[in-house]
Formats: sequence, structure tokens, C-alpha cells
Amino acid sequence: MPRPRRTLISLEDTAYYHCCSRVVRRAFLCGDDKYTGKNYDHRRGWIEAQILKLTEVFAIDVAAYAVMSNHLHVVLHIDVDQVNAWSDRDVVLQWHKLFKGTVLTQKFAKGEVVEEYAVGQLKHLIATYRSRLCDISWFMRCLNEPIARQANLEDNCTGHFWEGRFKSQALLDEAAVLACMAYVELNPIRAKMATKPEQSDFTSIKLRVKAALTGEQPKPLLPFIGNERANQPKGIAFSLQDYLVLVDETGRVIRDDKRGVIDSQACDILSRLNIPSANWLKIVTEFGQLFHGPVGTLEEFSHYCEHLNKRRRHFSSSCQFMPTN
Repeated sequence: MPRPRRTLISLEDTAYYHCCSRVVRRAFLCGDDKYTGKNYDHRRGWIEAQILKLTEVFAIDVAAYAVMSNHLHVVLHIDVDQVNAWSDRDVVLQWHKLFKGTVLTQKFAKGEVVEEYAVGQLKHLIATYRSRLCDISWFMRCLNEPIARQANLEDNCTGHFWEGRFKSQALLDEAAVLACMAYVELNPIRAKMATKPEQSDFTSIKLRVKAALTGEQPKPLLPFIGNERANQPKGIAFSLQDYLVLVDETGRVIRDDKRGVIDSQACDILSRLNIPSANWLKIVTEFGQLFHGPVGTLEEFSHYCEHLNKRRRHFSSSCQFMPTN
């Protein structure tokens, strides 16, 4: 039986979560539908555009994404500090980028005077919006619902386009985050939709490679910040260059025409993460089969379960594939 989303989120343990949505009927986001002869490749563009749009609205960063033929993956980072730093007016303006709000919030956003009797109601609305702007469920709702409406309109039909609920799992440490990101971004290669990461359309890795060629990082995505800690910048505490090397080498290995060996440069990176190369390949290629719940070491998994008052430790056996602290 599905559990409420709030029982799966523990910001005390991690701000990173992997989410996946899949279509419920015989529908395609890309490629050719052999039954109708129609091509739906353009729908992948809808998804990517909506993902990047939502990064400008929510206090939720996108670390990685991949839009496949009948499902999508996103790796999200919840930025509670950002949403708490927004002023009341900032919160309302952010919310109005997606929704009309109410007459009261529209009045407040324009800088007009709010009557004293309505101040309490306004504060309640702002608190609600602030909570939603760092809520994964609202992020996924604002991603999936517009796409479903567009697809149904194009197909001239009604009903569900996506499965009832998106799947989410906590990523409890750096190794889990990086492994999940690599798994997500290499999905097109495993599905034989591309032969190289930088050729994988509608993925975050393509944006990262394109930006890296000019010495930059894509603004819509959560950046890699290396090991810098002096100014506590927001981002993934790992080198972008190392990550691109790791993904590229892993992508080469999982192709049918390549031997299953990771070269010495990538092995050095894995050594710093304390992950054996064999484990890395198994995690990245079988992530969806290995992990159906939180991902991390057994110790981190136990803390996560304690904080959410989980008596039964489902999926703990998968922790054997993650590095020990």
C-alpha cells in the first residue's frame, strides 16, 4: 500500500531525492508509435522545457534529468535555506509565475494596501505557498499535469496520462547522489537511444557537456563545486571534470561494443568515493532493480528509518552495494 509522501521525506538526513514518472497507457513521449504511425519525439522537448522552467520557480534544484520514451527521471535537491530567505512578497511572486493566486495575493503582489481584517488570511496563504515551493510533490505535480493536458489535447482524448503517483527515493550520501545521477543520465545509452553521453538528447548531461566546452556550467542545473567549503557555495561537492570523466567512461563500458572495464583515471575517482569499480557498474546499470527505497550505507539507512519512525527496514539488503563510511 502506498505511503504518504511526507513519510518518505527526511530533510534531516538528505535534501536529495530521485523521482520517476511513467505513462499509464500505451503512450509515447518520443519515437514512433507503431500502432498509429505517429511520431511523438517533440513531447520530450515539452518535458525538458517544463523541468527547466520549474527551476526558476521552486526552491528545488535539478541535479540531473533524462526524458525517455515512456518515462522520465529527475534528481532533485530541496533548498530549504533559499525558500526561508525569500521575503513574503518574493514567495507570492514566485507562486504567481505558475498560478494566479487569489485576489488578495494579487493585491499584495502589486504593493497595494491589504486591509487589517485580511492580514491573517494573507499570512496563511503565504505560509502555504512557501511550503509548496520546496515540496517535491508540488514540483512533480507542476511538471506532470501540464504535459498530461497537452498530450491529451493532442491525442484528442481524456483520462490519465501518467501513473497515479510518481516514485521517489531518498539519496542519503554523496556516493548515492552521484551513482543515481549517472544512472539517470546514462539511461539513453542503456536504451540504445544514443552512443555517447553528450549525444543523449533531452538529458542534463548534454547541457553540462555543452556548457563545459565554454568553461561554464548550465545555470538551470545544480552546479558542481568541487571540494570548496570556504564560502559554503550551494552545489554538489564533487569536481565537474571528474564527474564527466566518470560518466563518459561508464557510458563507454555499458555499450555492447565495449569491454566491461573502467580505465585507471575513472578508477582513481571511484577510489576517492570508496566504491569498487565492479560495484559502480552494477549500481549504475541496475540502479532501478537494486534500489526500491532509500539509497545509502546501512548506517545512514538506519538513521533515515529512525527519523521517519519506520519500524520495518525494507530494502536494507541493497545497502551492501554502497560504500562503507
